[in-house]
Amino acid sequence: MEINFIITLTLILFLASIVHGSIGFGFGMISTAVVALFADIQTTILFMLIPTMVANIMSILSEGKFFEALKKFWFILLLMIVGSTLGTILLIHINSEYFKLLLAFIILVYLLQSFVRINASFITIYPKTSTYGLGIFGGMISGLTNVVAPLMIIYTLELKYTRKDTIQLSNLCFLFTKIGQIAVFIYFGSFTMEAFNISMMTLIGVFIGMFIGAKIKKLIDAKFYTKILKMLLFFIASTLIYQTLNF
Repeated sequence: MEINFIITLTLILFLASIVHGSIGFGFGMISTAVVALFADIQTTILFMLIPTMVANIMSILSEGKFFEALKKFWFILLLMIVGSTLGTILLIHINSEYFKLLLAFIILVYLLQSFVRINASFITIYPKTSTYGLGIFGGMISGLTNVVAPLMIIYTLELKYTRKDTIQLSNLCFLFTKIGQIAVFIYFGSFTMEAFNISMMTLIGVFIGMFIGAKIKKLIDAKFYTKILKMLLFFIASTLIYQTLNF
């Protein structure tokens, strides 16, 4: 693998880590979308596995009460593992460029729900069914795109979760979907030693970025920062759509 790719990947993960450290989520959505601009979706997700796990573990620990959150959300996390396993198997066998359109769509849903409240009252009416749906379907989406935040945000808003619970659940879901993905990639021989070594080399960018993000969290105007982030995500999603349709 070229050194330029490793440097570029490390820089992207560093910037995504700053965002994640400052607002509690966003690492997977930003890093995956940017790397997908110059790599196929399977390769992108493959190199995101270990960095995403590290970023989420750091975020979970910073919020505290890890085992309490694990006890509270264990069932949906189990469903997420099943869903991500199914999604990753599909990704390996198809690995279509059109999965980038799915990634762009998920980002646009995230942006839409931040401006217009999406009516998802069925979640409160059928909480158990919604939990099954989020676990399996959300896990599959995560396996295919490395992103599940929009569905998670809609789910937690409808059930009136606290900000801390939302962040903990989001990070735990990302962490546990990676377990399913890694198992599938190893089984099919996709997770090579080269991929592992490159992922480990990029972790310095994740650690530094998360540290800086934690410092920024105490200084920035959160609303202004979020607006800039949303503009960036809209540009990335639009580029992914244009790139895929002209592939």
